[in-house]
Formats: sequence, C-alpha cells, structure tokens
Amino acid sequence: MASFPSLRVARAALVCGIASTALAGCASTGGGAPQLPSATFVQNQEGPGEEYIIGPLDELQIFVWRNPELGGKVQVRPDGRITTPLITDMPAVGKTPTMLQQDIKLQLSQYITDPIVSVIVTTFNSTFSQQVRVVGATEKPASIPFRANMTVLDAMIAVGGLGEYAAGNKARLVRFDKGSGKQQEFGLRLNDLIKRGDIKANVRLQPGDVIIIPESMF
Repeated sequence: MASFPSLRVARAALVCGIASTALAGCASTGGGAPQLPSATFVQNQEGPGEEYIIGPLDELQIFVWRNPELGGKVQVRPDGRITTPLITDMPAVGKTPTMLQQDIKLQLSQYITDPIVSVIVTTFNSTFSQQVRVVGATEKPASIPFRANMTVLDAMIAVGGLGEYAAGNKARLVRFDKGSGKQQEFGLRLNDLIKRGDIKANVRLQPGDVIIIPESMF
C-alpha cells in the first residue's frame, strides 16, 4: 500500500498535469480572429478580376477586331442594358466581361463572319458586392471598386492610411462566404503593415470585403 507522502506527490503531479493541459488549450485557441495568409506576390493586371460582375452605370470599352465602327465606349444604363451599333438593348448587368463579350459576338455573327470581340470595364460604379469598403479610424472611409489581385495595402493607400488614433493591429476583415452562407472575420495587422513595413501583414482581398478599423482606447 502506498504511503501518504507518495499519494500527496501523485495528486500534486496530476493537478499540475491538468493545469498544464488547460493552459496549452487556451494558448492554442487564442482570443483573436484567425489570420489570412500573406499576399506573397502582386501581378501586373490592374483591371477587375475575371469574376467581376458588371453593374449599372459601369463604363465599358468594346473592341471589334477589324470593325472598329461596331465598338466604342458605352455606359451601362440604369436599366442594366447597353446599345452599340447593330445591337440594341442588350442586357449587361449581372454578366462578367467575358460573358458579355460572348453575347455580343453571337449577335454580331449575324452580320460579320467570326467576329473577335473584347470587353473592358474602364470605370467601375458597381454594387457593394463588387466593392471593398473601409470604415472606422481611417483618413477617409470609402467604398473602393475591387480590382484583380487587390490587397489590404492597396485599400489603405486608397483611403489615405490609418487615422491618428487607429488601433491598426485590432482591425478586422469581414467576408461573406458564399459556400457556407456565413459571415467570417479575420484579424488584420495594419500597424505592422503600414508603420513597420511588415509586408507579411499584407493580405489579398475579395469583392465585398469590409475592413473595420477601431480606435485606440487611449
């Protein structure tokens, strides 16, 4: 039979083990929001992404190879349609540039053989689902049209950086996950990115993202 001192030692070891496990669990979960991976590179493409959805009042440049008179600059009307030479009242809202390009090509095929068409969005006036919004302690809160390969650094430059009392490392990125239908939150390290030049704190953005920057308590 074990002596009383031995039992006391065993009980103390068990308590210490439980406490260590609890502390490890707390350390692993943490109180902050999850972090997004760093944006490791930026491509040269500056236009909207391939999944950009054309919205009302967007301005488009339409090119028809070897038939420049059939293209030109057009603005999407409030009713969501465009009109070009030989094409009247074509729906544009809700389509990507590639989809609209194919629709124009199909219509022009009635008049010319194998038309080659390109559609470029030159001015963005799209819905909030195609924008990135920055609110809170920044120089000028704004909604920014999303562009391909856009990062948090691009967004912060567009709004003039952090405000004087911004708690940049407590900022949050709110993103709607279409797959799950739920809203997600991620932590941002804006102080590290802007004031310390830590490029690892730069992350990619997606259309519809909202960046919320709180003010410091003191």
